[in-house]
Amino acid sequence: MDGGLQSVPTLRWMGYPTPMKEPPTDPIHSDAFLTKLMRDQLKLSITCALCFAVALIALPLLNYWQPELMARRIGGFTLTWLILGVLFFPFVWVISYVFIRRSIALEKAEAEAAKDGSRS
Repeated sequence: MDGGLQSVPTLRWMGYPTPMKEPPTDPIHSDAFLTKLMRDQLKLSITCALCFAVALIALPLLNYWQPELMARRIGGFTLTWLILGVLFFPFVWVISYVFIRRSIALEKAEAEAAKDGSRS
């Protein structure tokens, strides 16, 4: 032994990849790009969730404050059951469709901005 020190096994020897020596130069894989994209998608998610929550909370409130309106019959259903049983599921599909379309658009816009180097 030289001076009482033993050789320490490297991570590569133990089967782990060694860390990269240089950060990637690709702007799409940078932390700033991913952070901005995740922040924008979080805003979109919160907006869609609030839209859903408003619809979910509005139905009982309308039943409480406007019972005559909600008891009206439309197509054989009371307005309450028409909204809850027939229209609510398509409304959720519309929210999902909007979320997916806008999320894809955000990703494309961020990727283009990162490629052009014009990110803010």
